[in-house]
Amino acid sequence: MFDARKLARGIALLAAALLFACLAACNDDEAAFDEIDDELISVNEYSEADTWAIYWYLCGSDLESGAGLATRDLMEMLSVDLPENICAVVQTGGAAKWQNNFIDPGYAQRFLYDSFDFRLIGEQPVSNMGSAETLADFLRFCTENYPAHHQVAIIWNHGGGSLSGVAFDEQHENDSLSLDELREAFGAACEASEDDPPFELVGFDACLMASIDTASSLAGFAEYMVASQETEPGSGWNYEGIFGAIADDPGMNGIELGKVICDSYESACYENSESGEITMSVIDLKEIVPLVAAYDNIGIEALAAACENPQFFGAFGREAEYAEKYGPNNRDEGYTNMVDIGDLVRSASRMLPVNAQAALEALDKCVAYKISGPYRKQSSGLSCYYPYDMDRESLQAYVQIASNKPYEYLYEFAVSGRLSDEGLQYARNMEYEALPGTATLEAPSMPQLEEPPEVLSLNELGLEDHPVYVDEDGYAVLDLGPHAASILSGVYFQLAYIDEEYDMILLLGRDNDLYMDWESGVFKDNFRGVWGAIDGCPVYMDITYEGEDYNLYSVPMLLNGREASLRVCYDYNEEAYEILGARPWLEENGMADKNLIKLQPGDEIQTLHYAQTLSSDVDDFERFAVESIIVDENTSFAEEDLGDGRFKMIFEMIDSRKNAAYSEAVEIVVEDGDIYLSN
Repeated sequence: MFDARKLARGIALLAAALLFACLAACNDDEAAFDEIDDELISVNEYSEADTWAIYWYLCGSDLESGAGLATRDLMEMLSVDLPENICAVVQTGGAAKWQNNFIDPGYAQRFLYDSFDFRLIGEQPVSNMGSAETLADFLRFCTENYPAHHQVAIIWNHGGGSLSGVAFDEQHENDSLSLDELREAFGAACEASEDDPPFELVGFDACLMASIDTASSLAGFAEYMVASQETEPGSGWNYEGIFGAIADDPGMNGIELGKVICDSYESACYENSESGEITMSVIDLKEIVPLVAAYDNIGIEALAAACENPQFFGAFGREAEYAEKYGPNNRDEGYTNMVDIGDLVRSASRMLPVNAQAALEALDKCVAYKISGPYRKQSSGLSCYYPYDMDRESLQAYVQIASNKPYEYLYEFAVSGRLSDEGLQYARNMEYEALPGTATLEAPSMPQLEEPPEVLSLNELGLEDHPVYVDEDGYAVLDLGPHAASILSGVYFQLAYIDEEYDMILLLGRDNDLYMDWESGVFKDNFRGVWGAIDGCPVYMDITYEGEDYNLYSVPMLLNGREASLRVCYDYNEEAYEILGARPWLEENGMADKNLIKLQPGDEIQTLHYAQTLSSDVDDFERFAVESIIVDENTSFAEEDLGDGRFKMIFEMIDSRKNAAYSEAVEIVVEDGDIYLSN
């Protein structure tokens, strides 16, 4: 039961070092990177095709200094006895502290693991793991000194998707490798070849890196890429399974190794109860060029449609909201701006009929294998950029790393509300790219535009304080009409609790539990007197994904004193909520935390709400901690009856540029379980 007075009164994974006995003599082998004993450089003297070398770029960051996750993965590798035709070269750095007794954070170090042992083969002063030069030097060293028929590069760390890159160095202000730097590093170390790439596989044990932009940056350097679209749980890849599979079957190829990485990752996540939102895919990089061409054709078609009718962005924005997106993409947690390519194209296929099917077929050829959790069912294996935050700076960051001109102008149009003169000139000369095995399409027809078109915003339509009426059945109705509805990317409701005794208005959050008719522009409430709660304590919750089978919600909180968001799923088939875990908020530099935190008995949760005084004349909501909950084995999330009381509800209208307008407020009074609405 909702208790206002109770609310008012309220106003690591690895902690010990792991020892490995045979490492005691490491210091005897110390040398500068350019002064390594020649006797250590002849591991792969075999001419057989079954030789493997894994080059592991291990940027520890806070994942290691705080939780020892890199040490744990090293120990997983060391649990496997390697045969003579397999070796691993590991470069360490990027962490202020290592949770073991053999890696020194004061140096950039290189280790070799082979059939003999695990040993230090060189070190130098600390170098920035987020620098292209550092990665290039490591790759060059590996390919020159430890060549193999099958060469695999693994980059381990945080990932931030297309915009923020990978390998955030804790000792260098969390500098990271941008996708431009990634390609620069591989290009400095080896020569790209479409027919004979130097690497069998490049993998990212990091969050959010399975994007079309990442894959494009590696084209010609590897046969396959393995990465996750979504954030990864802290357990990451299963290195015992990966190295064990290669040791058991060195005759495997890149696609087979990619499947092992995916399957062993999935199994470990299920064992650790971390499987809800997982993704992992194997990308055939030989197919990335035709996919990029098909993807660009989608952008060309979308830009042509937007030029003909700028209200295109309202409907396209709705499809982007319904499509599966990865990492946080909301106001509290921040934005990664990553969306599933396949789900976005499928959702918008009626708007983009010329190129949608060809793009989906090209995507299917490019994604050789994938796995996904029960709450990532729409995963197609690759993500792309979409400006969910409608922020000019993040768009410029995307433009700098991407080479997709139609999207540069399409999203510039979407974010600014006006197509630039350069964009208009580009649009007038657009032509579809020819795809292998398909007929060349005619260029899209463009309207004869004298001036660059502009997007109508909800502010221009005067939707703020839009009237709401209560119909004869007792429902609150927002009637916008079809024209106004066409510019919107979403309609939600916000609910607040009113306590006159304490002079307080407390926001409970935002949801989409409405009756919606987009064609007529009519929206009705579905208030049932219930709200989401942890162990009976109502929370502030914000919907982050709307699907046919499930919705995902973000619940801001302090977890053991640290700002985080609880990830909660509502499963329509089960008609129940499930707590997926907690995740710290996105860093300002775009770094997504790899560690999905499972709630443990004894953890303290402090729920965060937004509130202000009821008597205030202006909106001045502040966030503050309300309830303190100690997690136990039975902690759960469920709908709770809010009980008798006074509430206010408003409709929130969002246009394609993330402008928001709010309807008139509807007052809700609940007495003895009966619900009365008035305006």
